[in-house]
Amino acid sequence: MAREFSLDMPTKGLDDLLSSREQRENDALEKVRIVPFDLIDDFPGHPFKVRIDDEMQKMIESVKEHGILVPLLLRPKPDGRYELVSGHRRKFAGQAVDLPGVSAVVRDMDDDTATIIMVDSNLQREKVLASEKAFAYKMKMEAMKRQGKRTDLTSCQVGTKLNGERTDEAIAEKVDDSARQIQRFINLTKLIPPILDMVDEERIKFSPAVEISHLPAEKQEILYDFMTTEQRTPSYAQALMMKQLKNEEKLSDETILSIMAEEKGNQIEQFKLPKTSIDRFFRPGAKKEEIQATIIKALELYVRQRAIDLGRDVGDERER
Repeated sequence: MAREFSLDMPTKGLDDLLSSREQRENDALEKVRIVPFDLIDDFPGHPFKVRIDDEMQKMIESVKEHGILVPLLLRPKPDGRYELVSGHRRKFAGQAVDLPGVSAVVRDMDDDTATIIMVDSNLQREKVLASEKAFAYKMKMEAMKRQGKRTDLTSCQVGTKLNGERTDEAIAEKVDDSARQIQRFINLTKLIPPILDMVDEERIKFSPAVEISHLPAEKQEILYDFMTTEQRTPSYAQALMMKQLKNEEKLSDETILSIMAEEKGNQIEQFKLPKTSIDRFFRPGAKKEEIQATIIKALELYVRQRAIDLGRDVGDERER
């Protein structure tokens, strides 16, 4: 009489046993999926601003008509939400037209790899502010130093080691700025926010700002108060002098004011006029000096004629 016996068949993972190797590899590949906007968190410390300028208005109109054509890059978070790595401007445009969600590639990656990809994808923008470059370069440099390795930024695969090469030189290979210029941008992160805003607004030149960044925050505050009150910014020579005195521990509040009290040609307040608005009054190729002299002469004639029309003395009319 034959003996009876039972065979326990696995139930968990049975699909894996029956599926082909090709199917399993295909399942492991990254896929584009639709993710609701309310499940997407911004990248922590993201240094790039989303500005509502002409370029953004065009993107919003395009998204309104065609949708978001390029998927966002996300990474999963332990709580079931997602962190946005690349596509902050596309996300803003999508939310602006009330899209419920967006197509996205979800990729597992560590913090440093995500930081490097985030920085490199945003540095491709047409216009990047000095402050954005400053903090972006700093974030990328710190991430690369922690990795101690090169990163293939088109994927999350780790490449060869830096082999003793300076991190700023490695970054410079992928951008238009030299290693030295990258370090100068990173120095800007030490500026107090209102002075850094002046750099972004081009109210203070880049080179003096780099030298000012070496001053303690309290000295920068004194300098900022002077700049806003007197409507003057330091020349490169003045900024360099303040840095040298700081290194020699000789920079006092009074010294800062004394250095800034000397008026330079580039510190005189300028009145700018769009050239396109006056081009019709001048011959093609007219020099800047010629245009300036003509405008001044025209204003003098205008003031004189106005005084005659009103029966006033020219000097009185000028005072008005």
